[in-house]
Amino acid sequence: MRTIKLLLLSLGLAVVACAMQSCLDNDNDHYYNIVMPNALVTVKPAAGNTGFYLQLDDSTTLKPVNMSQSPFGNRQVRALVNYSTADQDPAPYKQAVRINWIDSILTKPLAKDLGDDNPATYGNDPVEIVNDWVTIAEDGYLTLRVRTLMSGQVKHIVNLVATPTADNAYVVTFYQDAQGDVNGVPADALVAFDLAGSLPDTGGKTVDLVLKWNSYSGAKQATFKYCSRKAGTAGISLRDLRYSKWVK
Repeated sequence: MRTIKLLLLSLGLAVVACAMQSCLDNDNDHYYNIVMPNALVTVKPAAGNTGFYLQLDDSTTLKPVNMSQSPFGNRQVRALVNYSTADQDPAPYKQAVRINWIDSILTKPLAKDLGDDNPATYGNDPVEIVNDWVTIAEDGYLTLRVRTLMSGQVKHIVNLVATPTADNAYVVTFYQDAQGDVNGVPADALVAFDLAGSLPDTGGKTVDLVLKWNSYSGAKQATFKYCSRKAGTAGISLRDLRYSKWVK
């Protein structure tokens, strides 16, 4: 259903873009900038659940002036957003914005470490981690752009497990259960894992977070710079929306 939603959204945006092109022949950048996301943020409930705000980066909070309630209820989630600056009072936040559109990405806690039973429980089907701006450890989340083969008929299940070693307490392993759907075409998805509570607090320091996964060419790993969540942190800019929500 989420994949269908995204496809319909893409089609709708394409129709809008075509319509705008007929009226704005010399203003192609305008509708392109509205169609594409310009940030990845954390959507956070305001104090007392009196609305919501967006955390853009380590010091920037955004106040939506055209939406009083989060479309995701009181949940804290990572989301793609296209926004424009607004000339209004941003208090108590740093900047006022108008949300043109917003769409959450899959946001999950870490799964329980079952030791040697992890692959059998969570799956060990190959996946690639795409080296993209969205693949980042930030705001207490590890956000990943992942790629695998799929038919489009089955939801793949993905999990992240804390698998510390004697030398490093900040090691996590990504698992995919393709549900038998191991052929088809390459497809990308975004998923964010909430690291808070599953990894030791870094105490304000930046440490090496090691991600391990089973790729199509064997075991791989990547290292991220990680610091436990602080008050008011999140977000990176994005370039495109070329992904599909085939994961859960």
